[in-house]
Amino acid sequence: MTRLSFLDLVPVVEGGSVAQALARAADLAAHAERVGFSRYWVAEHHGMTGIASAATAVVIAHVAAATRTIRVGAGGIMLPNHAPLVIAEQFGTLDALYPGRVDLGLGRAPGSDQRVARALRRLLDTDPNAFPQDVMELQSYFAGEAAGGIVATPGAGAKPELWILGSSLYGAQVAAALGLPYAFASHFAPDALDQALDVYRSHFRPSAVLDKPYAMAGFNVFAADTDAEAELLASSQQQSFVALRTGNPRQLPPPVPGYRASLGPQGAAILDHVLSCSAIGSPDTVARGIDAFVRRTGVDEVMVTSAIYDQEARKRSLTLTMEAVRAPVAA
Repeated sequence: MTRLSFLDLVPVVEGGSVAQALARAADLAAHAERVGFSRYWVAEHHGMTGIASAATAVVIAHVAAATRTIRVGAGGIMLPNHAPLVIAEQFGTLDALYPGRVDLGLGRAPGSDQRVARALRRLLDTDPNAFPQDVMELQSYFAGEAAGGIVATPGAGAKPELWILGSSLYGAQVAAALGLPYAFASHFAPDALDQALDVYRSHFRPSAVLDKPYAMAGFNVFAADTDAEAELLASSQQQSFVALRTGNPRQLPPPVPGYRASLGPQGAAILDHVLSCSAIGSPDTVARGIDAFVRRTGVDEVMVTSAIYDQEARKRSLTLTMEAVRAPVAA
């Protein structure tokens, strides 16, 4: 059976609050643990009214406290926003609190626009090509071998599972060179998926933490008892995505019947392309979609993601998704 994990952007729904979004994240993580998901990740995004996971390490601690066995972590931390020492201290703390359960996915995108990036970092003169060096500096803090005699406390001796994230070939190259597991953001940036996986696998160098490539890819899943119900649930995320792409980010709206058709052929085609790595429908539809995705990509793990307005429908979607991958795939 393909391993399934879940990426949560901790959406703030229209009419809701950040407090509610964080409570729902803990509830959803506990549910994901019960039904058998391998890991539960949250992502670093800033300056967005519809996403409550900006203080990513704090949210991870909140989620970890509500669960017992599922791996929890960041998918990911945008390393250019932070000094590696700070991340070593944060995730060293998490590892001390929840040993053997913490993942640290690292990306080089800002997770924000330039205005917010400037507010985060004050200066934008950092070199994005320094990302590999920042990753290695972070590794040195965890190993207790940082230059200059600096000891990360907490941090030294911590063993969070490091991942490299990407939506282009760059991250694949970094993950391969450092011998780390690789996660591709195909749930919203599918174009380079196949090529990135090929680059990662063909250039992989075994390391002390990984002797062969291990790849994961993002995949949107909206599962319900019927295809029609799932299409309705998916319309909330579709509305949010269109709003984001048109420069009007918003909180997660309620579902709208017939939303995609209301966009016209051009708008629907944009959604179909950007969200092409998706399965929307009944358990049989979802099972076939995930199976086809795994057969095409050969990924070792699928990172499921979805933003659904109603909390119980979201939990039901996770339950049906896990049941779908455990059942034999219908021809």
